[in-house]
Amino acid sequence: MLLQLNNIFKWVHSGGQRFFLLKDINLEVEEGEFISVMGPSGSGKSTLLNVIGMLDTFDEGEYNFLDESVHSLKEKHRSNLYKQYIGFVFQSYHLLDELTVKENLEMPLIYKKIKGAERKARVADMLDRFNIVGKKDLFPAQLSGGQQQLVGVARALISNPKLILADEPTGNLNSKQGEEIMELFKQLNDEGVTIIQVTHSEKNAEYGSRTINLLDGRMV
Repeated sequence: MLLQLNNIFKWVHSGGQRFFLLKDINLEVEEGEFISVMGPSGSGKSTLLNVIGMLDTFDEGEYNFLDESVHSLKEKHRSNLYKQYIGFVFQSYHLLDELTVKENLEMPLIYKKIKGAERKARVADMLDRFNIVGKKDLFPAQLSGGQQQLVGVARALISNPKLILADEPTGNLNSKQGEEIMELFKQLNDEGVTIIQVTHSEKNAEYGSRTINLLDGRMV
């Protein structure tokens, strides 16, 4: 079992009332699954992804990741856990504007304190795999949306995560670019990487092995 959410609740207070962002979520994810999370805007999809990715806390319930109880970990330990095992792909790329493609790819490896020679080798490997060798010294602003998203995926993968969390990964791409990203995810999943994607697209959801539907913070 890769991860398990038991009775997860998350809420915010507004005007003396409690508004639920997530309500009683129970979810088990096995290694090697490819899960699509769907639902209307405001249904809690991104919140769920952020909770799984340990970027967001929750108010009630239990979260176990690789037999560690996330809810009881100190923040430093928690951030080490996600840096080691989780890669994120966001709709808005989240690349660092002032760094080149090569430097953007290197960032996660620096966080993981990986030595220079190994970093170089892994960056070269990713540039090659994504056919972006010619772009390595460019800055994000000099790339097309599709290329930026490829760099975003490459950066998520470079530290060999067990789990990739993708939030509308093809949201800003044209259909051909979107299809390339989805095919890439499929290939990664075939290689054993677990993927959880939030998507509005039925077509993208079909790449997954199962779909979770959210409505008003609940699984339906």
